[in-house]
Amino acid sequence: MPITAVTGSASGIGAALCAQLREAGHSVIGIDRANADINTDLSSAEGRQQAIKQIIDRCGGRLDNLVLCAGLGVTAANCGLILAVNYFAVSALLEGLADALSKGNNPAAVVVGSVASVQPGVDEHPIIGQMLDGDEEGALAASGELSPNLAYAGSKLAVSILVRRKVHEWAKFGVRLNVVAPGVVETPLYKASTEDARYGEATRNFVAPLGRGSQPAELANVIRFLLSAQASFMHGTVVFADGGMDAMIRPDRF
Repeated sequence: MPITAVTGSASGIGAALCAQLREAGHSVIGIDRANADINTDLSSAEGRQQAIKQIIDRCGGRLDNLVLCAGLGVTAANCGLILAVNYFAVSALLEGLADALSKGNNPAAVVVGSVASVQPGVDEHPIIGQMLDGDEEGALAASGELSPNLAYAGSKLAVSILVRRKVHEWAKFGVRLNVVAPGVVETPLYKASTEDARYGEATRNFVAPLGRGSQPAELANVIRFLLSAQASFMHGTVVFADGGMDAMIRPDRF
C-alpha cells in the first residue's frame, strides 16, 4: 500500500486527490490547517517542522509520494502569507521529506504551481531571487511592496524554478519531482478571487480557450498520473493543465 502525504488536503485539489488516492488503495496522510490528519499552519517555520515530524512519524520514515497542494491566492490577508505558504513551506517540506522519500517504493513528488507563473515580467522581480536564496526574512519584509497578484505569480514561478533546479540532487535520491500548473480551478480559493473587489472582474474575464474552468478532480487525475509508473521518465518538468491558458498567453514560447 503506497503511503502518500498531501498538503492542502481539506479542500480543492488536495481533497479531490486524497479521495482518489484512498479509492486507489493509498494510505493517505492529509495536512491542512484543520480537518486533516495533521493540523498545522504551514505559514510558520514551527508549523512546517511540526508537519515534517508528524509525517515522518506516521510513515515510519519511508514515504512513497508527496504532493504539495497547499496554497494561498490574492485574497490572503497579506502578501507575506502568500510567499510563506506558496514558496517557503514548499521548500521546507521538500527538504525535510527528501530522505523519507528516498526510501520509498518508486517515489515521486508533485508540487502544484500555476499558469500565473508565466505572466510577463514576473521573472524580472527581485523577490524571486530572495525566495530562491531562502531569504524568508528579507522576502517577507519586502512583501509589503508587492501586489497580491505579483506575490502569487512570483511564488508559483519560484517553486517551479526550485523544482527544476533539484533534478540532479533528487535523481541521486531516486525520486522524481515535477510541477503541475493549473489555470482556473473551480475551488473555494478561486471563488473568493472572483468576488474580490480588486481582482474579481479580471479573474472572471480570464477564460481558457476551452471555455471553462477545470474541476479539482481533473487536476487530481493529472497529479495521479505524475505519481504513477506511467510517468516513470518524467522528472523536473512543468505540466500545464490549464485548458490552453499558457498557449494563449505566450503561443510562441514553450
